[in-house]
Amino acid sequence: MFHVTRIGDKRIDVDFSGKLDSSEMRFALDELMRKSDGITHGQMLYRVGDFDIPTLGAVGVELSRIPQLFRFIRRFDRCAVVCAKEWVRKASEIEGALIPGLTMKAFDEHQGTEAHNWLEGQG
Repeated sequence: MFHVTRIGDKRIDVDFSGKLDSSEMRFALDELMRKSDGITHGQMLYRVGDFDIPTLGAVGVELSRIPQLFRFIRRFDRCAVVCAKEWVRKASEIEGALIPGLTMKAFDEHQGTEAHNWLEGQG
C-alpha cells in the first residue's frame, strides 16, 4: 500500500506498507509527483509500516525516473520518517545527510506527534 495525502500548500504525508511491484511503483511515483506539484520549501511526513523489499521491476522503474525524483525532492526542506524498524530510521538519516538542502529526521512508530512538531519547527 502506498498512499499520498496533500496537507495544505507545503506538506505531503506518505504512508507505505506491503510490497511494491513495477506497476505499484509507477503509481506511487506518479502520486508523489502529482500531489507535490507546486510545493516549495515543503515538508514530508513518511510513515513506513511493515514492508517487503520492492521487486526488481519496481527498482527498475525507480531508477528510470531518477531525474524526476531529484526534481521532486528539491521541493522539500524537511522530511520526517516514522517507522518501527531501527535500520530504516538509520538508513533514512544517512540518506538525508547525502541530499543537499534536505533535513531528514527519523522517529519511532510511537513518535508521530513529535515528528509532526519537528516538521512544523516546534521540536
